[in-house]
Amino acid sequence: MTQSVSYRRMLSKMRYYSYQNGLIYHHVNQEGGWESHQEHCRSFIIKALELYKPEKITVLGSGWLLDLPFAELIERTGRVCLIDIIHPPDVISQVGSYKNVELIEQDVTGGLIEEVWQKTGKLSVFKKLKSLENIIIPEFKPDGDPGMVISLNILTQLESLLLDFLKKRSKIKEEEFNLFRAEIQRKHIDFLRKHRSVLITDYAEVITNKSGSVKTIPTLVTNLPPGQFTEKWTWNFDQTGADLYNSRTQFKIVALIT
Repeated sequence: MTQSVSYRRMLSKMRYYSYQNGLIYHHVNQEGGWESHQEHCRSFIIKALELYKPEKITVLGSGWLLDLPFAELIERTGRVCLIDIIHPPDVISQVGSYKNVELIEQDVTGGLIEEVWQKTGKLSVFKKLKSLENIIIPEFKPDGDPGMVISLNILTQLESLLLDFLKKRSKIKEEEFNLFRAEIQRKHIDFLRKHRSVLITDYAEVITNKSGSVKTIPTLVTNLPPGQFTEKWTWNFDQTGADLYNSRTQFKIVALIT
């Protein structure tokens, strides 16, 4: 499970550790604002368990296990595989005693993080990337049969830190970045469509500033697969105004069982 020192150094420079720690910081400081979203996620995943009764489950983007009905997973399935680019130490300690739980640290974009690093990591302010056409966007390939796959609040986040990193090292128009985002999301969905799967993702960010004006920003930039069951709800992500100068942030969420 352990990544090499050089790989972890790369993740640190691309801010993956800071991002992960930021998620738990938000959770603690929202004073219960995330509870409804988490309960929706857990309930929806349990519906998929009841529908498919899988012997194995693979969770992509397991994170801090905040949105996952972990107890139900380990009770109702023979094997649970938790995959994320980094597993928090608290999670490693929490699941270490369960014999049917496997922790894997793996890039669920299929290697795009390292691809971006290799082609842009050494660029400077004097030498900028001019195009994204030479960056290959792979499809994730797990080892063996993943069983039922759960993609948990990760689809629109796959490109987030990569785009931040690339924008600081490139002279590329926003239109090309949007195509890049769409292809990353499409490759993830292509993988999910090959398996029995649960997809939970945001599709829009809604920002309400202190004067009351509302701005909606699409976060999903590709087509969703058809679902046997679909639900939608709102995630009160930042109701304290901590992120955007007293503006409140919500995410529109969609969940599919495919």
